[in-house]
Amino acid sequence: MSLEQELFQRSGSQCELCGAKEDLVVFEVPDSPATAENHILICGTCKEQIEDPEKVDPNHWRCLNDSMWSTVPAVQVMAWRMLNRLRGEGWPQDLLDMMYMEEDQMEWAKAGQASSEPAGGVIHKDSNGVTIEAGDTVVLIKDLNVKGSSMVAKRGTAVRRVSLVHDNAEQIEGKVDGQQIVILTKFVKKM
Repeated sequence: MSLEQELFQRSGSQCELCGAKEDLVVFEVPDSPATAENHILICGTCKEQIEDPEKVDPNHWRCLNDSMWSTVPAVQVMAWRMLNRLRGEGWPQDLLDMMYMEEDQMEWAKAGQASSEPAGGVIHKDSNGVTIEAGDTVVLIKDLNVKGSSMVAKRGTAVRRVSLVHDNAEQIEGKVDGQQIVILTKFVKKM
């Protein structure tokens, strides 16, 4: 049986990441160990977005909520890499927190992550110059008037699981009193 036939049989003739049934191709997971288990069957849409970060549609990848539980290591690795790439969106961080992988699979997943990160990306720093990452908890260092509402976010309020604004190093997003707001990084400190 050929590799392609094996993958079609294993996947039930659908994309192993999003479940699409058309435009399927064999994809070798980058930075894979030299084994036969380093290929997955994916659709053209997933392939294009994996290979070109500029074309990534975060909503397409909500399918990873299901595929991250696959028993196939190569599928888990690609799900982890895409969730990690999208973690600034907020929701992928929740899935990453739930995801469990064996130690060798995690090393495999991380090996490919370094090469797919954009060089010179936007770095978010708090008022003390400490790097803020998606999912971190920060504390407000002054009272902030929330534009478009009468709400005031009080000094000392902890904002948990912040998400990063990808194209602006001075802004993060988080929930204060149940409302999602944009916060300037100069008004927070990382916990």
